[in-house]
Amino acid sequence: MSERVAAFRRFNRYFTRRIGALDDHYLGQNRPLGEARLLFEIGDGASLRELRARLGLDAGYLSRMAKALEAQGMIRLSVHPADNRLRMIELTPAGREEVREQNRRADALVAGLLDGLTTDQRDRLTEALATTERLLRLAGITVERVDGASPDARAMLDAYAADIDERFPEGFDRSDLVRPQEVSGERGAFFVAYEEGAPVGCGGLRRLEPGVGEIKHVWVHPDARRLGLARRILGELEAEALGRDWTVVRLDTHAVLTEAQAMYRATGYRGIDRYSDHAYAGHWFEKRLDA
Repeated sequence: MSERVAAFRRFNRYFTRRIGALDDHYLGQNRPLGEARLLFEIGDGASLRELRARLGLDAGYLSRMAKALEAQGMIRLSVHPADNRLRMIELTPAGREEVREQNRRADALVAGLLDGLTTDQRDRLTEALATTERLLRLAGITVERVDGASPDARAMLDAYAADIDERFPEGFDRSDLVRPQEVSGERGAFFVAYEEGAPVGCGGLRRLEPGVGEIKHVWVHPDARRLGLARRILGELEAEALGRDWTVVRLDTHAVLTEAQAMYRATGYRGIDRYSDHAYAGHWFEKRLDA
């Protein structure tokens, strides 16, 4: 692990120096990276609360940067017309022009770096960067056990129901969702995945019979798919089952969810005979857990 940590830190040091993140005049403009990034993130306008959450900034630090940019004529601050608790921020014409120049210089910097590589090397670098971003996103996501009746749990199940209602040829009846008491306390558990504080996935576990649990509603928001998050949630559910001495877990899935079937088979689930009369089930799976 120490070698991996050292390699990660070494790359961070090289990359931040190479792109000029340590310079008070980022991209040759008259401002540090923090202010330049804030201008970029404002886009067509946002609230300070939204920007604070998106960028992970301290409220005081964000406020000081906003005031400095306002004094320079780069932004305008106002109060939301429908909620006076929200302070809004938008770019002035001068601010928009600076962001355009920032983008031009950033593009030129990257193009200059890529010029030193062959076409094959550029393709490999682009692929490596995509992999790096995907794995870093996955590493930053937390999967937490929550009460089955919590707002985040119900919000994720609502999103799950809306998604599969569009995918199932016959639609989906929300009455089929697990009830909060089935995935809470001694009867089961519910997990929600969070990316930068926002819920992006879920999965439930309920007791089926002595020593046997059933996995329900493993789902990932479209924006967080292809990261490996569904497998991560599945692993948390299996660990929870094993912690309850449920040495077998079962699940079913719809015939159209071929990607889910492939994931279950790849993670050690085997097809079994029908074990329930679930209306949406087309395939049934089971896995024996090894402590």
